[in-house]
Amino acid sequence: MTKKGLFAKKSIKDLLQEASDKKHGLKATLGPFQLTLMGIGAIIGAGIFVLTGQAAAQYAGPAVTISFIFAAMICVFAALCYAEFASLIPISGSAYSYAYATLGEFSAWVIGWGLTLEYLFSAATVAVGWSSYLGSLLNDMGLNIPSYLSNAPFIYDALTGWQDSGALINLPAMFIVAVIGALVAIGIKAAASFNSILVVIKMLAIFLIIGCGIAFIRPENWHPFIPENAGTFGVFGWSGILRGAGVVFFAFIGFDALSTLAQEAKRPQRDLPIGMLGSLGVSTIVYFAMGLVLTGIVSYKLLGVPDSFAVAVNAMGPGFIWLRFVSKIAILLAFTSVILVMLIGQSRIFYTMAHDGLLPKRFGSIHPTYRTPFFTTIVVTLLGMFFAGLFPVGILGQIVSMGTLLAFAIVCFGVLVLRYTQPLLHRPFKVPFTPWIPLAGTLACVIQMAALPGVTWVQLIVWMIIGCFIYFFYGKKHSKVRN
Repeated sequence: MTKKGLFAKKSIKDLLQEASDKKHGLKATLGPFQLTLMGIGAIIGAGIFVLTGQAAAQYAGPAVTISFIFAAMICVFAALCYAEFASLIPISGSAYSYAYATLGEFSAWVIGWGLTLEYLFSAATVAVGWSSYLGSLLNDMGLNIPSYLSNAPFIYDALTGWQDSGALINLPAMFIVAVIGALVAIGIKAAASFNSILVVIKMLAIFLIIGCGIAFIRPENWHPFIPENAGTFGVFGWSGILRGAGVVFFAFIGFDALSTLAQEAKRPQRDLPIGMLGSLGVSTIVYFAMGLVLTGIVSYKLLGVPDSFAVAVNAMGPGFIWLRFVSKIAILLAFTSVILVMLIGQSRIFYTMAHDGLLPKRFGSIHPTYRTPFFTTIVVTLLGMFFAGLFPVGILGQIVSMGTLLAFAIVCFGVLVLRYTQPLLHRPFKVPFTPWIPLAGTLACVIQMAALPGVTWVQLIVWMIIGCFIYFFYGKKHSKVRN
């Protein structure tokens, strides 16, 4: 294979021509408000209820609010770079298409295959969490789902390896993926409307929780706001705030999925930057407020448990036990909206890769009635059901963050490359303070990747080997750019 082949690039002109094909392409129905709600739906998941307490108890104390701000800053760097690309190349391939135009075909394949770690595995991971919270909610109501139908048949332990759990299948997790997948297959407008309803109800529940909790804040719980370092890097002090930022960073994952909706946005050059930055801003404010309220109601030392919010509700007295019910409803809605956006993102990535010849042509087909990538969505849904039904959340969740950081790093670096290789291109939206913001985004993501456990790197390498096998035995031969 020649170097030219490996690094063959797709021209901006060709990408824009694909995006302008309204007759045979995806149906453009989304405006800035719907895109912002889609972003909020993807970002605000159960992390607001789980990660806030754990990061406060183990790393940052009440200063977990500063950790949220640091994590949001990293995401803003990436979001600005995504916004520039999305306005310049309004096509559904997201970081995959951006890499194709700047770094070449093989890099595009690597990032497209890596995005599957974020979108498909996120959907499966969140579905497993959805199943757990549904079981908890039903138990509160006196109902019960048999454990052999609501757990993965396999469990994994670092010391003993794979084991049989005694369960048959996680049926609720498969059910929610199937329902959301069917909705996404039928039409983006219906999916977006459903997501808007979920987000509105979810946000009302969160505002209710914050509003009730304000009355029970005890300011002494915020002192010291930044606990003294325990003598180990990352355990309180400013280093703890940085470590906490690494933990809560993953609560911001999802906004980048909006870039896969570029061809379904009415005015992508304007609407996508609004949706990405608007959803990040709203989510950051909500996370900041929840961090203040949670650490104000009880001491951060008591929040190092999976159900840290329940600890805060108990401290508010027996009259507010109903808030536990409300929080579980909010978490279920949060999970549902995340699954929806992730399935949309994954199906659009495969759709775009198929149009370039790197996946079978069938994946690039559009349903004549629904005007969606129907076949691709069904395949993605079946894969999501498979992973959600058979594998535990730990195995699924470990590699999601790696795939996300890889995508963020390549997009930030791609902005720098395109600014210097094609400086005269018309950019409806420009990243300010270039090259510093793209450079800061690239370095921040690489540093975060380096800090992840070694086992996560092994999983990434294995996944990429599988991807390279597919590329060299199929994609290379059928690539439209190379042929």
